[in-house]
Amino acid sequence: MTRAGRIKECIRGWLNTALGFFYPKICQLCGFKPAAPADGFVCADCRGEVRFIHAPFCRRCGLPFDGSLTTPFECANCREMDLHFSTARSAAVARTTVLEAVHRYKYRRHLWFEPFLAGLLVDAALPALRAEKWDAIVPVPLHPLKEREREFNQAVRLAGHLSRASAIPMQTGWLRRALPTTTQTRLSRQERTANVRGAFVARSGIKLNRERVVLVDDVFTTGATTSACARALRQAGAGEVCVWTVARGL
Repeated sequence: MTRAGRIKECIRGWLNTALGFFYPKICQLCGFKPAAPADGFVCADCRGEVRFIHAPFCRRCGLPFDGSLTTPFECANCREMDLHFSTARSAAVARTTVLEAVHRYKYRRHLWFEPFLAGLLVDAALPALRAEKWDAIVPVPLHPLKEREREFNQAVRLAGHLSRASAIPMQTGWLRRALPTTTQTRLSRQERTANVRGAFVARSGIKLNRERVVLVDDVFTTGATTSACARALRQAGAGEVCVWTVARGL
């Protein structure tokens, strides 16, 4: 191990010790079973509630389908939307354990859930990304006002884990959020699309040369946000954009 690696391990050990001092080593979701900092303070029982996404699913957006299919299919949402990414995939369904952890991580700064959420993303995405050549990982940006309010961008942090695991460089300077849009949570599909129209642009001076880009966010619902980001990247010269998220809304 390199000197830098030993330093990182020491820092990680100190942080885990500090977390263990301030927070009991019990699951921060159920509050009963033991859980360690390295697990994101999520116990084995709560992890067992995670509904991982496996085929069959929509070949475009990754929406899971209950049942058996022998041929590829595209869901109604994708057929009705003009999507600018090639494919979107998610690690798990945004329900129960995953949804609660995402909301508390994102809106209440419960950063101890990060190892759990990042682990889901990396475990699902890494085999697929290693099967092809990708040039960059780009996190979905927050507007500066929102980032100052929240004090961090969850997409950047999650994308950083995937970048380190895959050795695909992360590029946070390619894309910016130009408009402070309202939250997408309570909007319809059409309203979500209108809400993010023109919200994302490539940063000034960025000219890409057919790079294949992995766009990363925490949750995928209709694809309006990630499609708007993919559109901006492709207008800047990206060759292909795929999407990976921790969770998939149904």
